Amino acid sequence: MAEFDGLTRSFHAHFTRDAKQRLYCGVDRNLDELTDPGRQEMDAKVEEARGLVSELDAVSRGALSFDQNLDLDLARLMLEAEVHELTYEFNGRTASAQRPTAADDIGDPLFQMFVLDPRPVGDRLSDITSCIEGIPEYLQALLGRLEVPVRRWVGIEVEQVRGLPDLFSALNDWGRREGWSDADRLRAACDRAQVALTDYVGRLRDLPVTDHFHLGSDCARRILDLSGIEMSFEELHRMASDFLVRMRSEIGELTERLVKKHGLVAGTTPDELHRFLAKRYRVELSDGDLDQIVRRYEEERERILTFIEDRNLFPILDDQDMRILRTPKFMEPQIPAGAMTAPPPFREGTRRSLVYLTLSEELLDEHTELTVPGMMLHEGIPGHHLQLATAAAHPSVVRRHVDARDLAEGWTTMLEDYMLDVGYAAEIADEVRFVGKRDISRLGARVAIDLFFMTGDRKYLEVGVDCDLSSDDPFVAAGHLLRTVT
Repeated sequence: MAEFDGLTRSFHAHFTRDAKQRLYCGVDRNLDELTDPGRQEMDAKVEEARGLVSELDAVSRGALSFDQNLDLDLARLMLEAEVHELTYEFNGRTASAQRPTAADDIGDPLFQMFVLDPRPVGDRLSDITSCIEGIPEYLQALLGRLEVPVRRWVGIEVEQVRGLPDLFSALNDWGRREGWSDADRLRAACDRAQVALTDYVGRLRDLPVTDHFHLGSDCARRILDLSGIEMSFEELHRMASDFLVRMRSEIGELTERLVKKHGLVAGTTPDELHRFLAKRYRVELSDGDLDQIVRRYEEERERILTFIEDRNLFPILDDQDMRILRTPKFMEPQIPAGAMTAPPPFREGTRRSLVYLTLSEELLDEHTELTVPGMMLHEGIPGHHLQLATAAAHPSVVRRHVDARDLAEGWTTMLEDYMLDVGYAAEIADEVRFVGKRDISRLGARVAIDLFFMTGDRKYLEVGVDCDLSSDDPFVAAGHLLRTVT
């Protein structure tokens, strides 16, 4: 037992090695520094992870319980997955030598400390300021790691970095409102960081780039194995194709019913019906105030919670909460409509999630009276927030570290149907289900796209969908598939 406890402590220490990991996990220690992006730190992580794998392999498991043995199996998968992620190569280089990560490594921890960190304001502002002061040095180390980055990733990075000044401005405003004694230091740090980021973008754009980003079949197979996915590429591809056939059938049946219900012309297509419903059920805004959409989501959250509690459908943690807010600018390129951040699994007290909403006039059709219920069921309670807040309370240290996204999506997409089946939003259930099925079809497309992106084999895009896949640009071809199915 002592050996198992010691390994668990070492595992936890490894996966809270840097400040970004600690913040994500809710370990409030030494949060005044940015993640070291240098090759030397990555090599040290790999060496430490391999050492822990060797220690795991040497454990005598006979005296351990089923749960302890399962923890060790999960720990080994996580450690091996990390080693693979930091060491696999394509284009003759590691992924880290081809992927710029400044926007995420800088923006994510600053924003987390800004909106989710429960510590006193002064402590948070002090750590934020120290992190911002470290940006010039961080950028130099990152540039030293990059060789020939992937063009697409450079484009995403540049777009995200453009949103960081908005975050700096919000942090400065916060410091002034709080009357923080070091507000001038924060402002000066932001000014220096902005100069460094401008220089970084210029130097990043000067680097030679590659358009090739496919990993190859062997590397892709290893990624699936380390995720615990035992199906072959062909089985996954067939599953995606069958799923899309089923979705088309269900969407067709819903289209027939809704065309009759709304008195539309016979032969109205699902695309035409979708546009009609988006207009018919648009969220009413006064003076174009998009923040009213955020309030509409908050109202829906309360309605869903009341519905669940009245029927005793799911166990709800007493000390849980969810904040709904607009997506910060630096995250918008990666969040087209909405997303959520799970509760930090090792933070004491309230299990709090963040739900992001990307709002603009152009995206109003993504936030209607039909999509708001689906989004809240998926991201909130009983979806991701309930599942991950509950998981964060698990007694196992290892399992609180495990990020099982495949299980998360299975849970939430099942619930979108289940909640309508038991009577939620009964008056517009068919309408909500129709737009939900259109949206969930993305999962079939994404399996096909992931297989193609990983292996480079274009045949995986062929999933029985009538669309143009002929473009030489893999992103254009993939985009055509995704747009067609949704």
